[in-house]
Amino acid sequence: MKRCVIVGGADILNYSEIKKYLTSDDFYIFCDCGLRHSLGLDVKPDLIVGDFDSSENPELNVETIVLPCEKDDTDTFFAAKEAIKRGFEEFLIIGAIGQRLDHTLGNVSILKMLFEKGFKALIADEYTEMQIVGEKPLYIDDSYPFFSLLNIFGNAKGIEVKNAKYPLENAEIATDYQYGISNEVIKGFTASVSVAQGRLLLIKVK
Repeated sequence: MKRCVIVGGADILNYSEIKKYLTSDDFYIFCDCGLRHSLGLDVKPDLIVGDFDSSENPELNVETIVLPCEKDDTDTFFAAKEAIKRGFEEFLIIGAIGQRLDHTLGNVSILKMLFEKGFKALIADEYTEMQIVGEKPLYIDDSYPFFSLLNIFGNAKGIEVKNAKYPLENAEIATDYQYGISNEVIKGFTASVSVAQGRLLLIKVK
């Protein structure tokens, strides 16, 4: 099954860096003004979705779903749900981290939704990668200078961090005390992170 790449409308400042994530087999959903990234990414949309409140409907010869402006889903969230309907199980979300913090956090919630459904999902920009951590360990190699674990979901216990400057064993991170910021992988090793109860947001800094 192909991977679904969802392209949001946040700024992409270095297309060459983002293009490293893309493959010729990806299925591309462009959300509203995210379509402006098509040329820089050198890819064509397979599907366009949006309410077109931030850009005009381009009316291209591409399948397009026009959404109402007054709705509960953001265009990006709708795109993720539509991709699930079409059978995708792996997701890359780009153009999702930007000046609108509310939209950025909303896009993080898409990661959580996809994770809980058992899908593989990653948000990436020029500087960071974001994933959800659960019981199954995630790994960070030493090419990343820093990584952070944030609890924004309410409960995180039984946290383990191995092969890092600041290891943890059976730890807890509360939402009001985020001490898991700016950890470092021990050079020559691969760090692993997991949480027995709850979920964490892993941010790998490139």
